[in-house]
Amino acid sequence: MAEFDVAFVGTGADPDEPSVDGFAMAYRHAAAYRELDNCRLVGAADIVRENAEAFADEYDVPADGVFEDYEAMLAAVEPDIVSICTPPATHADLVVGTARSCGVDAIHCEKPMALTWGGARRMARVCEQEDVALTFNHMRRFGAPFRAAKRKLDAGAIGDLRRIEYSWGNFYDNGTHAVDMCNYFNDEQPASWVIGQLDYTEEDVRFGTHNENQVLACWEYDNGVFGMAATGPAEDVAEGDWRLVGSDGFMDVHLTDRLAVEVYSTDPDDCEEQTFEEMVPGEATAIDLAIADVVQAQSEGRTSELCAENALTATEIIFAGYESARRRGRVELPLEIDDNPLESMVDAGKLSPSAPGDD
Repeated sequence: MAEFDVAFVGTGADPDEPSVDGFAMAYRHAAAYRELDNCRLVGAADIVRENAEAFADEYDVPADGVFEDYEAMLAAVEPDIVSICTPPATHADLVVGTARSCGVDAIHCEKPMALTWGGARRMARVCEQEDVALTFNHMRRFGAPFRAAKRKLDAGAIGDLRRIEYSWGNFYDNGTHAVDMCNYFNDEQPASWVIGQLDYTEEDVRFGTHNENQVLACWEYDNGVFGMAATGPAEDVAEGDWRLVGSDGFMDVHLTDRLAVEVYSTDPDDCEEQTFEEMVPGEATAIDLAIADVVQAQSEGRTSELCAENALTATEIIFAGYESARRRGRVELPLEIDDNPLESMVDAGKLSPSAPGDD
């Protein structure tokens, strides 16, 4: 079995107090790597040295592997795999810099993919040029209800897939998971167009990036399946976090502190309601399974389903939805912009969200 030295870029935030300023994702990545017999944690870099030192103490990273500068760390410890767990605005430059360093074979980056569409494409392009496997932590696709729903879908439980709907959170930070799941259910088909509208009246900045208050978006995949997203207030009225609509019924997929898949068929005899089951403490988490797949793919010389190509498909739909709101019309794909339309509209004063506490 191939063995890998693993290093981390971005080790800040309190792992016991997650917030919109940080979820301490390096700690979660490290816990998953530590469960794998063929991974050794060798380096940690953070612009606040105390953060890197605290992380190193928690995960027994050698003292000579602790740095403030990530490039110095890469040069010193020469890792095979690097997990990047910083805010999305930093992802593109860090991924590109890491890919161009000597000896790195794989990069596993936190989501969302990047602050801008141009940045997302750049990091994927450079990693391909440098022969570095680039993956993103869209780990929810490894969750039990999603795997169960996909098996039922592929087995024909609701006939031919016609539409995928989701109602959860927002379209960028939560949406990167949500749209990625829609793509997973539809076998990673690319979209051909996106239309959307948004509301952003109250400031919502997560990890340094603006997120809208509400989005309504629709897109069509190349195989004729439709995707639909309703974020914000719609989250409170949706029956399931995801609904898969087929020619012979529909399926609701839930993920909270409990999990379930519920199938409703046009034939009453085929209806199947899986009651909610409590998630069992100590079971492998979705992050554990995602990291394991990244490492196993690297060991086997195959492409992980968390690959940059799949992440780009989801990211393009998200930025195209924002671009549709900016253009006030349907956006045909491929998407030919470089910025983040939501950020650009805020910067230009076309959207003026009130900060919390403002009258």
